[in-house]
Amino acid sequence: MSTNPTAIPESALYRLMTWLSPAFPVGAFTYSHGIEYAVEAGLVSDRDSIARWVTDILLHGSGSVDATFVGAAWKAVTTGDDGELARISDYAEAYRGTAEMALESRAQGRAFLDAVRRAWPHPRFDTWMQDLAAAERSPAYPVTVGVAAAIAGIPRDLSVTAYLHAFAANLVSAGVRLVPLGQSDGLAAMATLEAPVQAAANDAMSRDLEDIGTAVLMVDWTSMQHETQYTRLYRS
Repeated sequence: MSTNPTAIPESALYRLMTWLSPAFPVGAFTYSHGIEYAVEAGLVSDRDSIARWVTDILLHGSGSVDATFVGAAWKAVTTGDDGELARISDYAEAYRGTAEMALESRAQGRAFLDAVRRAWPHPRFDTWMQDLAAAERSPAYPVTVGVAAAIAGIPRDLSVTAYLHAFAANLVSAGVRLVPLGQSDGLAAMATLEAPVQAAANDAMSRDLEDIGTAVLMVDWTSMQHETQYTRLYRS
């Protein structure tokens, strides 16, 4: 164990990396967040365009919104404010631009929570599940990550940044497969996204729930078009 008193505990770091790994069973690889239609429409066609597309989602779309939910949920659990956590869950369910994006959040949230409860059981998960059921709410993915990170003692800033990195990596991976791009182009796109991920994380740390919103109309449009796309590899 590190002797640095401010360092993240090794067990917590291990959990964070495991939870947000592509191998964690949330089915993230089955969602493209509308990128599948964006590729068909010619809006995403190379390394630069996938990097620009994901940057906008991070800074002005659901990446920004979700990062706020991660941080807010973490804070609510850490302070023991169950009422605030319920309010965050309400916001997270409402702030979805399309039916497929709502499915994306609910399905991954449920899968994440089920997997974490099996491998790292904790009474706080059980209590939250009961509260969600009583309110007829689904566990939105970013909220579950914030809750789990707080229970594990993972710092808030690292939790938000790691969530956004995993989110961006999944979208770039979808672009790599759909365009298709080479792995080198995918890696270059991830390098380009380093600054936007950090900027989105920093913004989210200081944003109130009342200030969240999106301004990515084309992303919402491609998601809606994907709902009726004739041939589809992804669920969103």
